[in-house]
Amino acid sequence: MTTLILLLLSIAGLLAVLRKEAGAKPAIGVMAGFGLVSLIFASGWLALVLFVGAIATAACGLPGFRSSWLTPRIFSMFKKVAPKVSETEKVALEAGTVGWDGEIFTGRPDWQKLLVDRNNGLTDEEQAFIDNQCVKAISLCNAWDVAVERADLPEEVWDFLKKKKFFGMIIPKSYGGLEFSAKAQSAVLQRLATNESLMVSVGVPNSLGPGELLLKYGTDEQKNHYLPRLADGRDIPCFGLTGPRAGSDATSLPDTGIVCKGEFEGKEVLGLRLNFEKRWITLAPIATVVGLAFRMFDPDNLLGDEKDLGITCALIPRDTKGMEIGRRHCPIGSPFMNGPIKGKDVFIPLDYIIGGPEMAGEGWRMLVECLSVGRCITLPSGAAGAAAGALGVAGGFTRIRRQFNTPVADMEGVQEPLARIAAMTYITQSSVYQTANMVDKGEKPAVPSAILKSQLTEMQRQCLTDAMDVHGGKTVTLGPRNYLGIGYSGAAVSITVEGANIMTRSLMIFGQGAIRCHPYVLEELAAKDNDDLDAFDRAFFGHAGLIFGNAARAFTQALGVGRPEVPFDVVTRRHAQAVARFSAAFGLCADAAMTTLGSELKMRELISARLGDMLSNLYLASMVLKNWNETQPVEGEKELVQYSLDTLLHRTEKALHEVLENLPNRPVAWALRAITLPLGRRWSMPHDDVTRTLARAISTATPLREKLLRPAWTTQVEGGVNNPVAEYNDLLASYERADGIYRTVNKAYAKGELPMEALHPEQRFEAAREAGILSQEDADFMSDYEARVLEMLTVDDFAFDAFAQQKDSVIEHNAA
Repeated sequence: MTTLILLLLSIAGLLAVLRKEAGAKPAIGVMAGFGLVSLIFASGWLALVLFVGAIATAACGLPGFRSSWLTPRIFSMFKKVAPKVSETEKVALEAGTVGWDGEIFTGRPDWQKLLVDRNNGLTDEEQAFIDNQCVKAISLCNAWDVAVERADLPEEVWDFLKKKKFFGMIIPKSYGGLEFSAKAQSAVLQRLATNESLMVSVGVPNSLGPGELLLKYGTDEQKNHYLPRLADGRDIPCFGLTGPRAGSDATSLPDTGIVCKGEFEGKEVLGLRLNFEKRWITLAPIATVVGLAFRMFDPDNLLGDEKDLGITCALIPRDTKGMEIGRRHCPIGSPFMNGPIKGKDVFIPLDYIIGGPEMAGEGWRMLVECLSVGRCITLPSGAAGAAAGALGVAGGFTRIRRQFNTPVADMEGVQEPLARIAAMTYITQSSVYQTANMVDKGEKPAVPSAILKSQLTEMQRQCLTDAMDVHGGKTVTLGPRNYLGIGYSGAAVSITVEGANIMTRSLMIFGQGAIRCHPYVLEELAAKDNDDLDAFDRAFFGHAGLIFGNAARAFTQALGVGRPEVPFDVVTRRHAQAVARFSAAFGLCADAAMTTLGSELKMRELISARLGDMLSNLYLASMVLKNWNETQPVEGEKELVQYSLDTLLHRTEKALHEVLENLPNRPVAWALRAITLPLGRRWSMPHDDVTRTLARAISTATPLREKLLRPAWTTQVEGGVNNPVAEYNDLLASYERADGIYRTVNKAYAKGELPMEALHPEQRFEAAREAGILSQEDADFMSDYEARVLEMLTVDDFAFDAFAQQKDSVIEHNAA
């Protein structure tokens, strides 16, 4: 018994030391101390084991021994198994900054680093723009008219967007732009997301495009000429990156720019002869200036000794001779301006290179640095706005739509997707708000941008799917009254563009994060490249300490021992502690996967994707926690934040389980399971009671529904297009009164107090009035209310030949 007690105490002591990553000396002290006690009072074999452990730890902890014998051998092995990082991968890894994503990799996230920069909201100027200019713009756009009738925004909308400088949100005021914060850009796009064509048309010029590239890299001459014109819409930009053979793999550009001499404005100058073919270029059909990425070559050494200068970016006016531009693609569901660009022997002077000739070959660095910010804003904000819009109409529709004499919102089969919409709306809003705030504080979050782009657009698709499901026939019938169908079919665009979600999830999130965000891997690879033994020694043994520390933290916290102190209230404290626990488990599994698979991990995309899922869900949960900590909660929000965090942690644990099920090295997988899931999977999906609570909260007029709809368009503008969210809000404001009358009338009908042939609601209300069951006031109220309900339930129909573009091909099936 004494031996067992000493064994358990020594293990507990080691775990305490390892959890804190206190170093070799405390671990040696624990083992030597308990070894001595064991030798005197208990078992010699336990003392032997502890002494051997102490000696081995001392040997690894003695710098002289390590550097002369151990480290060189480990370094030699590392050089053989470490993945090779290409130059283009190095550029991508070096782009952007590491913030909270790096904290998750440590296994011991410092919450103060997340909470130190509060999101203080928008300026008065920014909020006024969202409440006025944005509302005016969206009120001029009818989805059916834009997508089907004209396949374009109305001319008055284009004019308004230019006049009010929507295309100049990122451009400084000194150049005539709005100089909005990242938070304001996000809020603008969320408000415009009711119409995807409008949101994309505004978002792209303020994301990956010439404006941002010019701001960061352009010459003074380029800035002074283009930025004021881009700000006020005199120039409409597009950026040509992808093509038939270079989509997600943008580094494999087949488009070329050959350094040569040619004629420009009547003079012979040194320039580039371009040959290119681009497609999927947003705004290309109407662009007046084209940003172009191409591979630059100097075969005659006109610029120097280097023949392959690499990817380069240039600005080319639309009317440049040899460029073919103006044709259109038809993006599914939402035909915003998008099309191909081609060029055959297009000659441009070297001054057209963004940043001038000195920036030749710097195009890839320029692009990845801009993408790290743009992907945080445009599509994630559109996803958050679309989710809020889906919540507005789904909650409203399911409350006024009655089947079996009850609102469908009270049916549990409908409540499940309603609660899911509420949670995903909350998660998307929290994530874009807080990540945009990080951008405003100077961060360039490369890995979080990939997380937000892929995860939030998937949530957008799920929200729209759920909203479609609860609407039934209302939204599968296209027409002007269908406020969901076009956006639903267009969701695939967000999934695909700016890095397809399949690629982003499988390759980028963990693939980039494992090197970029890990506390030691980048240092180890740099030491390998520089053949620096001392740097490798420091990084490797620091890495070893991290591995043992994460193992200790993951194991003890999974058992409920040693939960970390977290700066959150009782509502979310256990969730924050779970994030810390899974952070340690994630860090341990990430190191195990990299160690056991080595360079093969690049090809094990399913493993990489699941590790990426763990990182993604932990990041999103952290954003929800920060948002909860900084905002004033409303009634019902406590249940929503808990539902959201329960869902994200359930997904995290599921991804962990799947990693362990599929890690090829089975003994390592078994050991990891014993450490990270010693009690099995513990995080279940939220309870049905919470599902019912949230479904009712977003389908009735509650403070929670109002808060979730703040980013969306919720007002009706006089003279503008109909806003279904505003109409549903008005109906829900009167719902309690209407529901009581429904119950009274239906009860009277069931008792036979009303004529049996009174099957329509309108007939029953009139009969109830005549029978004295309803007052004239209540009858008039219900007559108006039911007419508005019927209008929201009605779908469109068309002439028989309305959909045929070739009218003479229409078959007269019932011709006499």
